[in-house]
Amino acid sequence: MISHLTGQLVELKEDAVIIERNGVGYIVQTPKYALGELAPLHGHETTLHTLLFVDGGQNGGHLEPSLIGFPDPRDKVFFRRFISVKGIGSKKALKALTMPVARVADWIEQGDVKALTELPGIGKRAAELIVAELKGKMQDLAVASSAGRSVDASRLSEAQRDAIEIMVSLGDGRVDAEQWLDRAIELGEQAESPEEWIRAAYKVKTGVHA
Repeated sequence: MISHLTGQLVELKEDAVIIERNGVGYIVQTPKYALGELAPLHGHETTLHTLLFVDGGQNGGHLEPSLIGFPDPRDKVFFRRFISVKGIGSKKALKALTMPVARVADWIEQGDVKALTELPGIGKRAAELIVAELKGKMQDLAVASSAGRSVDASRLSEAQRDAIEIMVSLGDGRVDAEQWLDRAIELGEQAESPEEWIRAAYKVKTGVHA
C-alpha cells in the first residue's frame, strides 16, 4: 500500500496528475476539485495522500491497479468513508467529487439530499443512501465542524484581507471566504492584488483552475 507520494508535479490531465520521483512518472487519479487545488503547484514538489485500488473483470482477469491521490489527508479519510456506501465505488466517487469534500461532508451531516444529487452520477436514491449510512460520521470533516478554525487575520496581507471583504460583499460566507483563501495560501498561490487573491480563492471554491 502506498500511503503518500512526494515528487514533482509535472503534468495535469483531465482526471489525473503525473508525479515524477527518481525518474519514474506516477499517474495519480484525482477528483476534479483537487485538480483545481493542485494546478498552482505545477512544476513544484508536492505530496499526495494516496489509496491504491485494483480493478478487474467479473472473473478477476485483466487486473489494473490505480492510484488515487488527495492534496489533504482529510480528503483521503472522507473518500474511504464515502466509498463504504453500497454502490459507491472508487470510480463513481472520483466522478462525483467535483466539490471540496468538506462541503460534501456538510451536506451529508445536514441530510441535504437535494444538494448531493447535484454531484455527477449521484441520483436521489444514492443520495438518500449516502445520508442514511454516513450522517453522523462526517462531523469531523464537514465545513461546519471547521468553522471554529477562523483564520488569523493578523498574518494576512492587506490585499488578502481586502479580498475576503470583497468576497463577503459578493455574498460568500466569511468563514468560507477565509478558508478558501487560507487553502490557496497553503497551496503556494502567488498573488498581489485583492482581485488576484479572489481568483486564487475561487479556484479552491470551485475546484476548477481558471
